[in-house]
Amino acid sequence: MGGFSRRDFLKRTAASGVAGGIALSGVKIAEASTGESVGTMIDLTKCDGCKGKDVPDCVSACKTENMDKFPEPVENIGNYWPQKKYEDWSEKRGLTNRITPYNWTFVQTVKVQHGGKEHEVAVPRRCMHCDNPPCVNICPFSAQDKKKEGPVVIDPDLCFGGAKCRGVCPWGIPARQAGVGLYLKIAPKFAGGGVMYKCDLCYDRIKVGKRPACVEACPKGAISYGSKSEMLATAEQKAKEIDGFIYGDKENGGTSTFYVSPVPFEKVHKELMAQKSQQKNPQAPGFPGMQVGVGNFLDTPNGIAAGMLVAPIAGMFAAGAAAVKTMKGEKNND
Repeated sequence: MGGFSRRDFLKRTAASGVAGGIALSGVKIAEASTGESVGTMIDLTKCDGCKGKDVPDCVSACKTENMDKFPEPVENIGNYWPQKKYEDWSEKRGLTNRITPYNWTFVQTVKVQHGGKEHEVAVPRRCMHCDNPPCVNICPFSAQDKKKEGPVVIDPDLCFGGAKCRGVCPWGIPARQAGVGLYLKIAPKFAGGGVMYKCDLCYDRIKVGKRPACVEACPKGAISYGSKSEMLATAEQKAKEIDGFIYGDKENGGTSTFYVSPVPFEKVHKELMAQKSQQKNPQAPGFPGMQVGVGNFLDTPNGIAAGMLVAPIAGMFAAGAAAVKTMKGEKNND
């Protein structure tokens, strides 16, 4: 953030007033764009995980496209107070078989019995870019934003790495890297834990009319890109043709990512969870499932309570976030 200091942040946040917290007393902060937003359709009858290659092309393209956004942490990373631990992936940048701050998409492959035969299904995974993302609504630092074009984007200059976004994400997508971010300037010993990272649907590319890198790289044409309504219609037509199944149209209240599969996603999810149980730490994020019909946590009583707790803090930090964007000349550029 250049010369932006702790004093600057606190001064501008306070000057904007705690009244902002009152205005944000609910949890429905993010709203879907009123205009036509973009989306993707992932055809699992076409994706084979790039068999024969060490790394699927979509994964390689994503890493290449976003390399300049990857975190560069300080050498001596402190623990997450009061816990005696921190999340550091900087020595594991080469991992491509899970989601990390240095790998925003990967391909999960499962074998599923359906219709009397075995199907091998390769599933590209990354952020679903929800219509009403709970990660945006729960973030007390206003670091997450649902762009009018559709992508959900994290601002690394505002993120404290508190990981509330990951906690409310049905798929646990955001990944945390310690030793980077604003918390190092504001309160390195007492707050935050780094910055959260995830797929932003190549937002910089789509703003100038280009397609996401994964879409362009797929050799099978398994990932389609266009208006959200067009992608949903394409998914519905494909599912009808193969007597298949759609994922992402209803999950978490609706998303901008639609999967079409020849096998039920309940079976895909079961196999994904079986794979995750074999990990050294099966409770750790980075290996998302595909639970069918999963709802928005913030619509539950516990979720509403959590949203109410962070609302006053969110109000103050929203004011500070606006000040930061003004200083960076970004206030009206999104």
